[in-house]
Amino acid sequence: MESVLSKYENQITIFADYLEEFPDTDELVWILGKQHLLKTEKSKLLSDISARLWFTYRRKFSPIGGTGPSSDAGWGCMLRCGQMMLAQALICRHLGRDWNWEKQKEQPKEYQRILQCFLDRKDCCYSIHQMAQMGVGEGKSIGEWFGPNTVAQVLKKLALFDEWNSLAVYVSMDNTVVIEDIKKMCRTLSLSADTPAERPLESLTASTQSKGPSACCTAWKPLLLIVPLRLGINQINPVYVDAFKECFKMPQSLGALGGKPNNAYYFIGFLGDPGLIPGLGTSPGEGNGSPFQYSCLENPTEPGDELIFLDPHTTQTFVDTEENGTVDDQTFHCLQPPQRMNILNLDPSVALGFFCKEEKDFDSWCSLVQKEILKENLRMFELVQKHPSHWPPFVPPAKPEVTTTGAEFIDSTEQLEEFDLEEDFEILSI
Repeated sequence: MESVLSKYENQITIFADYLEEFPDTDELVWILGKQHLLKTEKSKLLSDISARLWFTYRRKFSPIGGTGPSSDAGWGCMLRCGQMMLAQALICRHLGRDWNWEKQKEQPKEYQRILQCFLDRKDCCYSIHQMAQMGVGEGKSIGEWFGPNTVAQVLKKLALFDEWNSLAVYVSMDNTVVIEDIKKMCRTLSLSADTPAERPLESLTASTQSKGPSACCTAWKPLLLIVPLRLGINQINPVYVDAFKECFKMPQSLGALGGKPNNAYYFIGFLGDPGLIPGLGTSPGEGNGSPFQYSCLENPTEPGDELIFLDPHTTQTFVDTEENGTVDDQTFHCLQPPQRMNILNLDPSVALGFFCKEEKDFDSWCSLVQKEILKENLRMFELVQKHPSHWPPFVPPAKPEVTTTGAEFIDSTEQLEEFDLEEDFEILSI
């Protein structure tokens, strides 16, 4: 009993330090599409941040591939960030953005099932094992660091095996999001009991049509949209800062993957309003120096200049399911002070994430992009209605014969490698 109380008291101390990290100002903090007033809603802000699933380096899991590494410390940070972005999409899909986590409180069964998808076991669909092995098909050896685009491609491939979550994963190509392709991929047919439950829209046959409108209806496959970008050459171009921050304000936001080479973070929001950034872009050398400037450093960043992120660079011991089938989740939520960094110190290679559970969410996202992103003279990315004529035809990625449900997954490396060899990378990159 005494040890439990001691642990609880330590958590209270951590919470107090956490809240003191933020400056006492009237500014807004945006976290994945939700705003918090810093001066009066710090507790609510803390709760929102700590509710995000936090994946870090782990040690003492089964060797990857049977003979590979048993820890991802030093190389797996971008994979962990990709896991965090995907986990947020699954939370939104099954529990909703407003769902909140409380320590030692019983959670919905969907929450436990989501968590089990990411355990460090080869039979979990988004484990470090599956991501590292699928990365081989993207030219990455097991134990090699991933970039934002590589982890996006890996998640897209792995999602094909995940029937429970049933996500459509679209990774943009050439800084361009194509509305027509996304709707082709996400619009499916929910058919009657004597036909398969879900098919692409274009697969509707004459025989199905003859059954009349009662035989089927159009459905929307929940969309995970990832937009890999390069926002400069050696450092982020200040002209993109406003548009980059606007993405965190969108209700569909899943944050961003980025950081610097070999040092990845999962960015979930920012402090302050874009309009409050003083002298933005007036100094070409702005942002040089230390790659990461925190508020506690000698030269703190101005309010409004700071991104908030979850840091995977903590090595924890592998956690498995318990005898009752649940997972002890206390190490999967970050209760430490939130990290912040100057946005101009961000490496220009990033990947934005968005989740659209229904078609109306995607339509709303398109409208927001038109209003907030495409208004800039130098656009962060493009949104077009039709598939570009000079691109290869868009073919929605199809699931191989091997199937999975929930947290179960294929455990054959040979099947993964065969899948990688058979795919046309150019088509999948669209």
